[in-house]
Amino acid sequence: MRKVPSSVVAASGLVGGYGVARWTRRRELGGAVLAVAGAAAAQQWRQRAGGKAAGALSAAYVAAFAGSHPLAKKVGAWPAVFGVAGAVALASWAVADRRG
Repeated sequence: MRKVPSSVVAASGLVGGYGVARWTRRRELGGAVLAVAGAAAAQQWRQRAGGKAAGALSAAYVAAFAGSHPLAKKVGAWPAVFGVAGAVALASWAVADRRG
């Protein structure tokens, strides 16, 4: 069975984390989804592209989460989340997934 690409894991963590937090009204549950998916993606990044790439992509993941908040004030919550998730997915694919 083939693994789910790290780009999909990372994007799903950002979208899923926001969705869970919004629908349950429990931010900590959304944070747990975000953290678990981020850790899973980071492990895949480390295996596929090495430690430096994993560190850079992990920083991008956290920056995307943080950046979605001010972006949401300008374009709306869901467009902001989908936008940053797409950016992280693209970076993840370019650095780690396209090799395999």
